[in-house]
Amino acid sequence: MSSTVGQNITCRAAVAWEAGKPLVIEQVEVAPPQTMEVRIKVIYSSLCHTDLVFWEAKGQTPVFPRILGHEAAGIVESVGEDVTELKEGDHVLPVFTGECKECRHCKSEEGNLCELLRINTDRGVMLSDGKSRFTCKGKTLYHFLGTSTFSEYTVVHVGCLAKINPEAPLDKVCLLSCGVSTGMGAAINVAKPKKGSTVAIFGLGSVGLAAAEGARISGASRIIGVDVNSSRFDKAKLFGVTEFVNPRDYDKPVQEVLVDMTGGGVDRSIECTGNVNAMVSAFECCHYDWGVAVVVGVHRSDSIFSTSPTKFLFGRTLKGTFFGNFKPRSQLPGLVEMYMRKEIELEKFITHEVGLSDINKAFQLMIDGESLRCIITMNS
Repeated sequence: MSSTVGQNITCRAAVAWEAGKPLVIEQVEVAPPQTMEVRIKVIYSSLCHTDLVFWEAKGQTPVFPRILGHEAAGIVESVGEDVTELKEGDHVLPVFTGECKECRHCKSEEGNLCELLRINTDRGVMLSDGKSRFTCKGKTLYHFLGTSTFSEYTVVHVGCLAKINPEAPLDKVCLLSCGVSTGMGAAINVAKPKKGSTVAIFGLGSVGLAAAEGARISGASRIIGVDVNSSRFDKAKLFGVTEFVNPRDYDKPVQEVLVDMTGGGVDRSIECTGNVNAMVSAFECCHYDWGVAVVVGVHRSDSIFSTSPTKFLFGRTLKGTFFGNFKPRSQLPGLVEMYMRKEIELEKFITHEVGLSDINKAFQLMIDGESLRCIITMNS
């Protein structure tokens, strides 16, 4: 048993003291896990665009000071009362949404929005007692998405941890705890393109490329990447994208361009930008008779989706998805095994690696559009 069990742990964390201000590497205190909680040592984290969105806090509820981070992999250090499925030394993926396995959502084959542990972007405390497990300089630090993985140690509800194969490389499979699973699941589980179909992917960041990979695995023969950054097109070829459209190259709406290119509209479209105009375009570019559009991107809270009801009349379908409709505890271990069997290639998503002390460099790379996924080594 670890000598730290039941005690506070002092460790480094990247603290967001204010919206939009550089993160500060601080010494923080991490309290022991309480009932149904687990304290993990975070080995690798990765920067996701959602971290950037809530760090900027433009159109989002500002909750500061806060420890961000939610895409990661780690090892269990200790468990709280009533935790039976995990033990010290287990390898885990923390997930921003959970699976209690008891509610109707968890028991249903239709969805994955656990009534107890579904995502809550505004809650900065733990469920068991409404308190934070982080302090720094005598001040409370708030949690983020129940994970806060930009800390060398963090406390997570047991329902938000997926136990995985200990042989899996944590610096690769950490990507499955958010972005890659979200994109692949949007294609495979929700859009469900048929073999030989045409799919449009809006946004060629890491989630969009994961969606393209999912469309390729599903057998789509024509995958059209849509992005205002043409420099992303060459990279996208590695993920199965066959054609590219930059909306800025045309003097008419991109949905009209795609309808013309495909003789009536694409079979499936997947939106991965969070831009409401792209969401509308993704819907309206679908074939009017059978097209399905899937919205993945995280939008501003004040966004309004506006289209004519006529667009639905003949058969277009608009769907949303959350975490690619994967149940995190039940299904993430299977994705890890797919990687281990070389059925999923995670290495091509990784463009940069930094140590925790250089985490602000990772943010800047994402702001500049230069990175897909930047791996953060927590002990350096």
